[in-house]
Amino acid sequence: MEGFFSDAPWAQQSRAHEGIKLMHQTKLLSNDLLLLFTRKYGNQFEPTFSPVAAHRYKYLFIHHLKYTSKTAFSFNTINAMDVFKNQRTGKTFSRITSGGRVEIKKGKWYYTLNSYLQYGHNPQGKNLFAYYIQPEIRFNARKSTIRLGAEILSGSGPRVSPNQSGDFDVLYGVAWKFMGNMNVFTRFPADLAGKGLINPYMFLLFPLNKRISIRSDFHLFFTRYHLLNDIGELQKKFIGVESDFSLRDIPSKNLEINYGFSFLKSSSSMKYLPKIYNEKKLAVWSYLMVSCPLNILHLKQK
Repeated sequence: MEGFFSDAPWAQQSRAHEGIKLMHQTKLLSNDLLLLFTRKYGNQFEPTFSPVAAHRYKYLFIHHLKYTSKTAFSFNTINAMDVFKNQRTGKTFSRITSGGRVEIKKGKWYYTLNSYLQYGHNPQGKNLFAYYIQPEIRFNARKSTIRLGAEILSGSGPRVSPNQSGDFDVLYGVAWKFMGNMNVFTRFPADLAGKGLINPYMFLLFPLNKRISIRSDFHLFFTRYHLLNDIGELQKKFIGVESDFSLRDIPSKNLEINYGFSFLKSSSSMKYLPKIYNEKKLAVWSYLMVSCPLNILHLKQK
């Protein structure tokens, strides 16, 4: 659901939600209602094995509506409400996220706008009003793809009172989809000290032949509001640039090889965020992954 809910398949216990899902689907319209909850796993089971061990909500209600026209237009909406419980006072409070995505396809061009509002109370009980905006333009030509877009997450400005918050939370999704493979920013608002984020990006995908394709991603990172140094002086909003390169090879039907290389160059402002050990050095990350489906037991039907 638009990146706000992820199954995180790389984790051993994955990421799951317990509850009930009601679905209604036609050729053009899909309509889902989810009623989710968490239980006290510590009383009966080891919390580590809980599929919802990392969730902070007591109840979660989601309505997801998606419409796809017969032409080149589609849209979907998400309305989600987390219900939290203060363990000290026993009072409950809720956070509501409302918005959706509009998509238009015209020939080789693709346009989309994804935007959300968050309001109510955050998990700490503060009054919340925050927003998220993601515009993108995509061009496809001869199997190559160029994507230009940006993510904008609001933050808490200097005029926000202590009992209020302007920090947008990406809920139960993942950040690497648009914010770079190095996962520098994954926890919101902690990783940005509550200052918000502006992330212009460009994705390039070029197939070299039937087997090999190359992808290159480029990100610029800015805080929405100025960071402060140790004596309260304003720092520049630009905090870094990341570049991700990946090479994909499919030598046979059941074999896939992926190689990736990423680097992050931080600005001097990055040292005021709890992310990079030494902002003066170039941060580098690389990986090699070989995927081969293995069928230990395969039964043919007669």
